Amino acid sequence: MKQAEKLKILIVSSEASPFIKSGGLGDVAGSLPKALKELGADVRVVIPKYRKIKNEHYINIEYLGSFDVKLGWRKQKAGVLFKNEGVPVYFIENDYYFGRDGLYGYDDDNERFAFFSKAVVDMLPFVDFIPDVIHCNDWQTGPVPMILRETYKKIAYLKNIKTLYTIHNLQYQGNFDPSSLEMFEVPGYLYDNGTVEFYGRMSYMKAGIEFSDVVSTVSETYANEIQTPEYGYGFDGIMRSVGGKLRGIINGIDYEENDPASDKRIFVNFDADSIEKKKENKKMLQKSLGLEERDVPLLCMITRLANQKGMDILAGAMESLMERDIQFVILGTGEREYEDMFRYYEDRWRGRVCSCILFDDVLAQRIYASGDLFLMPSRFEPCGLGQMFSLRYGTVPIVRKTGGLADTVVHFNPETGEGNGFLFETYDSGGILWAVNEALNVYENRDSWNRLVKNCMETKLSWRDSAKKYIELYEEMLNK
Repeated sequence: MKQAEKLKILIVSSEASPFIKSGGLGDVAGSLPKALKELGADVRVVIPKYRKIKNEHYINIEYLGSFDVKLGWRKQKAGVLFKNEGVPVYFIENDYYFGRDGLYGYDDDNERFAFFSKAVVDMLPFVDFIPDVIHCNDWQTGPVPMILRETYKKIAYLKNIKTLYTIHNLQYQGNFDPSSLEMFEVPGYLYDNGTVEFYGRMSYMKAGIEFSDVVSTVSETYANEIQTPEYGYGFDGIMRSVGGKLRGIINGIDYEENDPASDKRIFVNFDADSIEKKKENKKMLQKSLGLEERDVPLLCMITRLANQKGMDILAGAMESLMERDIQFVILGTGEREYEDMFRYYEDRWRGRVCSCILFDDVLAQRIYASGDLFLMPSRFEPCGLGQMFSLRYGTVPIVRKTGGLADTVVHFNPETGEGNGFLFETYDSGGILWAVNEALNVYENRDSWNRLVKNCMETKLSWRDSAKKYIELYEEMLNK
């Protein structure tokens, strides 16, 4: 990793923890840079300055100035703020675009993120930081590689920058009216010849795929899956066409922040050599949530309530699941029909089911530390973080064999003692019930179960391991 000390990396993202996040992208853009810095890279992050970012994050921040960003026939002012603590972070300021209540979902999202993408490239000489690699993430930053390649290809200090484009979820593509291309001042034939055209729309994601030097996804299995019609959302042919420049690198989690031996958010601390203390956490969680205080298997979920997360097949399995002597806890929000469904289940099986239709970071951590089983029956899962947190806290994952779930969970074999969870393949209620039955059978054998829990806690999925793979990929790009 000695060469990492020479690398200058700019992570471009529409969100990043701890400043602002709506999902897994924010976690990645917050955690990966820290791990890269620990390996010696000069890594910096740039995100929009949203109104929703709390004032506490602007302590010790420096205003660097502003410049005009040209979007076709109009100009908009971009301010740049800089926070140089830990991993240095730039904030692109424009209240017209980012002074709103939400992050996404506006009619002018095409213009908002065209502005952000152009401002990122325009700010480089302004802030006196020319990276070796610009690492873009999801559709919101897809235009950056196109701008570098088409608009700035003759500028000496920009033309040698390499670009990595990471797809966190192919379902969200950033497809807009073809007139969106005019904002980037690139040749119109890029749409006419199909380079950035996608079913009659201009696709920001396709721009990122076509113009970047390397495309990556957040797990190896997902990189293979998105080349198929089932998971490609219309992009499968495009993903097959990029061939050797498509890679998969699994995400990680912060092992210091999420350490059951020291985590102050959980009831009782424990480690792989004191897993009996998990029972103390379970008792206290049962009491706090109004569940019967009995030693029965506690099945947990922390998820968005949507079909992608398997809510449709779970709905068909709940009656049979609750015939077993188990308890069930779910934490999350999402589609109204599923929120109402779980409220009904809580009322029907009072004392055995708890539906927490909200999101609470502390409660989430307590569930990870208290549960026996953690269910993720996803239709697809590019990477998944829930199973990583559950493994870290010794809560055995039951997952569908897809995407990052398939890359991180190994089906437990009671005879050999190998494995760290349970997987099922068919996307149906029967698959869930089969896997739960497998888990409950092992639960009855305390020696096998303790071996399994210890296997979970000894699974290594830290960001440091993933960051090493990114460093290797950056170096490979620069050496081509």
